[in-house]
Amino acid sequence: MIIFLNKIFSINKPTDITSFGVVKEVKKHLYKIKVGHAGTLDPFATGVLVICTGKKTKESNHLMSFKKEYIAEVHLGVKTDTLDPTGRVTETSKVPNLNLDIINNVLDTYLGTIDQIPPMFSALKIKGERLYKKARRGLVVDRDPRKIKIYDINLLRYSSNILKLKIKCGKGTYIRSLARDIASDLNTVGHLKSLVRSKVGPFNLKNSVNIKELEQWILSQK
Repeated sequence: MIIFLNKIFSINKPTDITSFGVVKEVKKHLYKIKVGHAGTLDPFATGVLVICTGKKTKESNHLMSFKKEYIAEVHLGVKTDTLDPTGRVTETSKVPNLNLDIINNVLDTYLGTIDQIPPMFSALKIKGERLYKKARRGLVVDRDPRKIKIYDINLLRYSSNILKLKIKCGKGTYIRSLARDIASDLNTVGHLKSLVRSKVGPFNLKNSVNIKELEQWILSQK
């Protein structure tokens, strides 16, 4: 549809679908219009997924440079191979007695530009092969740390070994790795229990549409 040609908008991605799956759902209603996204969300994660169409797909790299905001839940005491709830439990550990001061002191160490080791289950390539393909064969390989930037990280709640965090970060940040590292600094293990991307630059949950709403609107224009 011509009204969606050369546009940038955002979808509130539901859980249990890949970012590419969302693009496919949009594309099947827009026929021959080129469709892409600007920044992958894992299948278990929800929230703002920026969609580009037509000539605007060339701006995806610029859009991916926007600051992002996440609401993340970190489950302390349980580690999975994927560092998220979809994986196999590989380790459990006692969670020490934590208070707000201890947690906030650890969180403060993540502010600014830091080094982060990406997770094995990621699309990064080493020697021409995606890391997740190696991980599925049970391989663990050395990964060089990457520079990322954390603009803000706040504790929203801590209860029943679950940290609820609001994180504002730059391009290339793996929240799963952040969960792993924060748990380690709290002298335990952990994984990312849930993740909502609440903002990407000017796009947020309030100005994002869900897939069904978009489909219904497109059908109503025919």
